[in-house]
Amino acid sequence: MSKVALVTGGSRGIGAAISKALQQAGYVVAANYAGNDEAAKAFTDETGIKTFKWSVADYDACAAGIAQIESDLGPVEVLVNNAGITRDAMFHKMTPQQWKEVIDTNLTGVFNMTHVVWTGMRDRKFGRVINISSINGQKGQAGQANYSAAKAGDLGFTKALAQEGARAGITVNAICPGYIGTEMVRAIPEKVLNERIIPQIPVGRLGEPEEIARAVVFLAAEDAGFITGSTISANGGQFFV
Repeated sequence: MSKVALVTGGSRGIGAAISKALQQAGYVVAANYAGNDEAAKAFTDETGIKTFKWSVADYDACAAGIAQIESDLGPVEVLVNNAGITRDAMFHKMTPQQWKEVIDTNLTGVFNMTHVVWTGMRDRKFGRVINISSINGQKGQAGQANYSAAKAGDLGFTKALAQEGARAGITVNAICPGYIGTEMVRAIPEKVLNERIIPQIPVGRLGEPEEIARAVVFLAAEDAGFITGSTISANGGQFFV
């Protein structure tokens, strides 16, 4: 029987690539999304992957959404915490609301989702939690104090929870993408990409969403059971830890 994998923010960008890769690897995939109904429908029409709408920032919504998925598809054994938002501003102009929105989704959302599935994973003595952090959670980024703080928090969460899950057969790992060629990044003016961003990347190009997805598939596999509490930096050599 195929394992069920749940990907938050799973119908667009990196999340869509992760959902497709897990499906191709034999998982039954559920993709969560927050707001873009049109994109979610198009994704389901293309892939056959079911989508489920709720905000990961809302604990009760997470509990209800996961209950629905487990009723429809079976217990969630692989959780990919990919959902994330940005509310960029230089710190002296950042509002409390901009701070709160990003922390609520990018950090508290990881707690909310993982907390709901954790007991089941412990009971079954198997689980995979994969948190999509960011290069900016490792090195920081001007104009992203909120985002960098949340993504750095995801790494601390990963390392702490890995220690709790290890004896229960649950691994918890993180991936830190650098600049990936998603729709959002490719919307940056070509001059800025070519003159300011790509020259910072030693391999000389943007990453592809599928490259992040392949790392997720590896960490989700039973063969990766000895890897936990780890961070994979997928940034083309832009930043080393």
